[in-house]
This record gives sequence, structure tokens and C-alpha cells, in this order.
Amino acid sequence: MRRFLLIITLAAMAAAPKAAGQSATAPYKFDFGGSVGLSGYIGEANASNPFSSAGFTADLAARYIFDTRWAVRGALTYASLSGSTEGMANVLPGNAVYSFSSNVFDLSVRGEVNFFSFGIGETYKRLRRISPYLAVGVGLSMASCDGNSAFAPSLPMAFGVRYKLKERLNVYAEFSMTKIFSDKVDGNQLLDLNGIKTNFVKNTDWVSRLAVGVTYEFGKRCETCHYVD
Repeated sequence: MRRFLLIITLAAMAAAPKAAGQSATAPYKFDFGGSVGLSGYIGEANASNPFSSAGFTADLAARYIFDTRWAVRGALTYASLSGSTEGMANVLPGNAVYSFSSNVFDLSVRGEVNFFSFGIGETYKRLRRISPYLAVGVGLSMASCDGNSAFAPSLPMAFGVRYKLKERLNVYAEFSMTKIFSDKVDGNQLLDLNGIKTNFVKNTDWVSRLAVGVTYEFGKRCETCHYVD
């Protein structure tokens, strides 16, 4: 997961200088939409494949669009998670098997940068109907497992591709990983596994999402025309 964070950071740094020089005014200020897809978990009960016990995920989101390259997005995300220690190389004391299912809600704000100026219309703006994008932000998560709830800050990171169907209508596909700074996403029974203490930073709970969505733009910007007689 550290590699995913490093890749997101380096790619964002590489895209940012280009965005500063090539961005253009976007015709609309806002968009609203949502997505559905598969959710996954990495933690003490699953150390590798995040979608080995895939669940359901959905979100609702709104964005403020600064220009054709940059935006800030607020979202409320739901994900159902499950996992089991059965078949893992590292076994629990007494060869015990632990499984869990939990529900996670995450409220987040993140910045997004398109690799290209995204849009349709004026050719002089060099707009493209399709563009990869990167996103990183901060959030607050609530996990509910075995009748217990836990709150913790989160760090969402995402890579996706969006396509403009029409002037206001967009579709996108996205893969994201969210670091949750708590070891209670998979319940309380796996805390201090095998007597090894964890802390705020050194925990292993991540939530992954593979989703497709649609957004609709609104709030048309006023365009000022400078007429010279």
C-alpha cells in the first residue's frame, strides 16, 4: 500500500506543472453524481488481494470545478467489507480462525487533477473528452462491526478515467485505496494480534474501491465579452 501512495504522489507531482500552464476556464462551476462498484479490504484478516471477499460500495459526491484541470470533491461513501484468517500463512494462536463483516461510512474531501484539459467545445483550448485523473484528500470514517462502532481519520487516494458524454454529462471509472487510521475496521478481536501492539500510524486497515459512476454539471459561469468598436 505504501507503493500505491508513492505512485499517486509522484504522478500528481508530474501532472501539476502541466496543469498550471494548460488549464482553461470550465463552463460550469459544479457537478453532482454518484458511483457503485466493488469494495475490498486489506488488514489482519487479508494481507494481499483486496477483492478476495468483494463487497458492495456506493457513494454520492459533489465537486467544485476550478477549471478544466482542477477540482475539489466532497463525498459520502459506503462500503461493505468482509474477511477471514482461514488459509493465511500467519495463523492465530491455537490455529483459531477469525472472520468478520463490517460496514464503513467515509466522509471525505479531496483534490483532483486531470492529466488533460477536460471538456468539449472550443478547439483552441485543446480540450479532450477523455482524461485520466488523480485524487488525494482527507476524511473521517466510521466502521461498524460486531455491534461496535469506531471513528477514525482517513486518507483517500484514487486513480481514474473520466469521459464526457455530452456538455454536462460525464461518466468515469475509478480505483481507490483509503487508509483508515484505526485497527477496528475488522472488529476488536484482531487488535494486538499475537501480542503485537499497533498504534495510530502503524495499522493495517485499508478500504479499496473499484467503481463506475456518472456526474452532471450545473452552475454555468458568466462569460464576459470585451467588445471593441
